[in-house]
This record gives sequence, structure tokens and C-alpha cells, in this order.
Amino acid sequence: MKKKTSISLVELKRLLDTNKNVRVIDVRSETEYLETHIPIAINIPIEKIETLDIINGEIIITACGKGGGRSEKASELIRNKTNAEVYFLENGTVGWFQIEK
Repeated sequence: MKKKTSISLVELKRLLDTNKNVRVIDVRSETEYLETHIPIAINIPIEKIETLDIINGEIIITACGKGGGRSEKASELIRNKTNAEVYFLENGTVGWFQIEK
């Protein structure tokens, strides 16, 4: 069975409520990030994602605009480089703000 590689917005919110060792990384360009981003997200564009230092035990969530494009690719890159728990955010930044309304 294939390991789950994505996380829903509901699952992310639950995880953030119960675990303080979660880092959300917006993998879009700096320009896109500055336009709008998930408030807790840091910006590391996908082109620089391999420079990411993982803290042991940290859960990484990658996010892009609508989820599944760049964020899925970035999560795969991180997963292949480390043994960290990594997911990409389904529905991305757009979904975050739709659910926040």
C-alpha cells in the first residue's frame, strides 16, 4: 500500500492544535508568497528546497497555490533526501483562505 503523501486542511489544523513540531513551508516564489500566504508558513521557493535543514522529529508540510503541483514535488524532494515525515497540503494556500472564511 502506498504511503499517504498529502494532508487535508482539516488534518493540518488538527495537527497544528496537537503538535508543536510542525513546519509549514510555502514553496512558491517570494513574490507569490508576499501577495498572500498561510500565516504560519515560511517561504522557501521550490528551487531552494534542497537547502532545507530538517530538525529531528519535525513534521514538514509543503504548500503552494492550489496544492499538488509544486508542493507535491517539493515534498517528494524532501522525502527522498531525508527520513522526515513530509506531506503536501491539499488545496494549498487558496484552500486555507477559503476554509478560514
